[in-house]
Amino acid sequence: MLLLGPPVLVFALITWQVVADGPLVDLDERLSRVLLRPDRASELLADLGNTEVAVPVLVSALAYVAWQGRAAGRDRWWLPPAAGAVAMVLVPVLVVPLKAWTDRPGTPAVPPAVGYYPSGHTATAVVAYGAATLLLVPLLRSPAVRRALLLLCAALVAGASYGLVRRGYHWPLDVAASWCLGAVLLICLWLSAGRSSRPEQLTGSRRPAVGRSAGVSAGAADGGGERARGVQPYRSGRRGRMRSRRS
Repeated sequence: MLLLGPPVLVFALITWQVVADGPLVDLDERLSRVLLRPDRASELLADLGNTEVAVPVLVSALAYVAWQGRAAGRDRWWLPPAAGAVAMVLVPVLVVPLKAWTDRPGTPAVPPAVGYYPSGHTATAVVAYGAATLLLVPLLRSPAVRRALLLLCAALVAGASYGLVRRGYHWPLDVAASWCLGAVLLICLWLSAGRSSRPEQLTGSRRPAVGRSAGVSAGAADGGGERARGVQPYRSGRRGRMRSRRS
């Protein structure tokens, strides 16, 4: 639970500054004027946060994780993909009321309107690409492939964030707040997915021991039964060969 502290505190600080029109808002507007350069490239990068782009990636990852978990015979194979889906659903549930409450206007590059804080596109990118990566990494055996997937996730989120600011769709603080919000949802997803794997590991480690103890007790019972019936168990070695020669 300590992992949730930093993103929650940073999100609360940014939200307080936006609502109170504090000093961070002035710095935010200055930084936006420096970075604002609407062009085709920034618009394409910003599209990485669209639900039409990010959500299908997550859905594909969730389907693959569910298929792998069920094929492996895991007890609660459905829990990680279900937790990933819940995290994605929570994005609009949290973002929409915050937009209505903060009522922050947009940048000069967009038509006059309010409700730009926090950035829904950034939160969608963080949760969709982050949840897909978080659930796929444990299924990958190669460390190089894992690192490549992590770098790809970071590049997609960074590209979408940069495109939204450079195109003027959002202020930098809108994007930073969504990073914090997405981090909270991903941490909760990681905690729930981690707990779902612990009982399976304990169960798998106990089954061989039970099998070995059952085999030993069964063997002992067979030997005891033969002795009770007066049957001499077979013994290999020199004595056994000598008895066969005498007979």
